[in-house]
Amino acid sequence: MTVTLHDFDGEYSLTCAAGGLPADAAVVAAGHEPSGYFWEGLVQFGWPELAERLDFDSESGMFCARGKLSDLTELKATLEFVLSSPREVRQLIARAETAGFEFDD
Repeated sequence: MTVTLHDFDGEYSLTCAAGGLPADAAVVAAGHEPSGYFWEGLVQFGWPELAERLDFDSESGMFCARGKLSDLTELKATLEFVLSSPREVRQLIARAETAGFEFDD
C-alpha cells in the first residue's frame, strides 16, 4: 500500500492505487467496491472538515486529492492508518450507513 504525496512545482496532490489494500476485504464484505471513488467517499464522510478543503479527482483504480501541502500531509497520515486497518474501515462504514451516507462506488 502506497499513499504518495506529489509536488508539481508547488501544486500538491495525494494518490493511492485502489485494490490490493489490506482494508479491501472489509470493504467488499460490507457490500462495496474498494475503488478510488469509495475511498473518496470515506474521506468525505470520516473527515468532512478536511475534505472541504480538498479537490478530488479519483477514478475507479485510484484515489486522488489535491490541495495545500499541510492538508494533504494530514490526509496521508490518516489514509495510511485507515487503509491498513480493516477494523477501522468496518467501523467507518457502519457509522456512514447509520448516518444514511451513500458511497459512490
